[in-house]
Amino acid sequence: MPQCTHCGLLASGKMYSVLACLLLGALGVLGAPEADEIKSLPGLSKQPGFKQYSGYFNVAKNKHLHYWFVESQKDPANSPVVLWLNGGPGCSSLDGLLTEHGPFLIQDDGVHLEYNPYSWNMIANVLYLESPAGVGFSFSDDQKYATNDSEVAINNYLALKEFFRLFPEYSKNEFFLTGESYGGIYIPTLAEVVMEDSAINLQGIAVGNGLASYELNDNSLVYFANYHGLIGVSLWATLQKYCCKDDQCNFYNNADPNCTTAVSQVQQIVYNSGLNIYNLYADCAGGVPGTSSIENGRLVIRDFGNNFINHRWSHSWNQKLRGISLAVKSVKLDPPCVNSTPSATYLNDPYVKTALHISPKALDWEICSAEVNLNYDRIFMDVKKQYLKLLSALKYRVLVYNGDVDMACNFLGDEWFVESLQQEVQVQRRPWLYYNGETQQIGGFVKEFSNLAFLTVKGSGHMVPTDKPIASYAMFTRFIKKQPY
Repeated sequence: MPQCTHCGLLASGKMYSVLACLLLGALGVLGAPEADEIKSLPGLSKQPGFKQYSGYFNVAKNKHLHYWFVESQKDPANSPVVLWLNGGPGCSSLDGLLTEHGPFLIQDDGVHLEYNPYSWNMIANVLYLESPAGVGFSFSDDQKYATNDSEVAINNYLALKEFFRLFPEYSKNEFFLTGESYGGIYIPTLAEVVMEDSAINLQGIAVGNGLASYELNDNSLVYFANYHGLIGVSLWATLQKYCCKDDQCNFYNNADPNCTTAVSQVQQIVYNSGLNIYNLYADCAGGVPGTSSIENGRLVIRDFGNNFINHRWSHSWNQKLRGISLAVKSVKLDPPCVNSTPSATYLNDPYVKTALHISPKALDWEICSAEVNLNYDRIFMDVKKQYLKLLSALKYRVLVYNGDVDMACNFLGDEWFVESLQQEVQVQRRPWLYYNGETQQIGGFVKEFSNLAFLTVKGSGHMVPTDKPIASYAMFTRFIKKQPY
């Protein structure tokens, strides 16, 4: 039971003070905030049988982080609680809810929702948090949205404390941190804070297609591009000649101008030729995009991944974007080859915003915030220290998973990162299987270490639950339930 923080204000030695404290304590464990419950969600043909909530966690005095919490469809009182964070930095976790593994998926008309048979809330209570302030419906009173990795980790932790204060009935449940993309930074840095709080029953983390090391991500991407047939024999030979020495290649920060020139050609192919960086074998939504356009008097920048991944190769492009954003007040930064129009149409509908209890101070919903992204200070160039700290505790389960045709945060770089942690191997790399209907299929490959697994999802891109929902649900279930992959 939460401690009564008001007892010291009451007259000591009197029955009134005892009763008041007992009453306040009892009120603290009554459960979920009724005002935040979503009573009727537009777009559904039938309202769900599980409860869901939407509202705000107030953190750091002036920041208000929007959340959407969906209870488990099976025994919520005993199901684990899972936090989900999308990446960016600056992109909304409601994209994960509406297009990846939420209980209902947005349809192309931007009006209707369909139930997702492979929703992660089939077996878990899932908390989708829009973070940091400035992302989605989250906002700050001063409307200043410059932030950094460390501040985001602390504010996300404060949001979790608010969650367990508002939903005390879940305070003892098993708790997991999950996310994707720049969540590769968000999740381990948040875990480093949460693991110090014994009041939170942290059991582990899972990161999908995460950014774990800029250097390993960049170096591995050149190999990925070559062995997926993108750069050709001649350019590969040039890269080997000028970027490699004694079987060691440095494409990340090589001082040789010939290497730099060759790497820039790889960058042009990967990012500027019209390929879908989130899924090499998928079409680009809307066709091959231009770099920018004017829509309804607003400058729309269709980023090719340069700014979202922040490669050293493209710092000049990042600076150009920042210059544009300063010169033009209204800027929209869209991820490459992603169609966010249905989600934006739905979430900005006045009836939907009313159902979700969205503050009138919140901005219109966008999949990613240009202001947050372009003013974000990236402190951590890798998160090896955070992973080693988690693993050294010998009690947390860690899953690093990757769709194997993603080029934004490719599987090879994350595999190298996991290997660099030098953990004891428990199960050598092997295929993992799942059932698709009545037949067993290969889901990808997995290698298991002590409390750590690296897993690939065959044929999936950056957003694994979107591309491979059945395999993704099988993977998530085994991670949550501590079952063999």
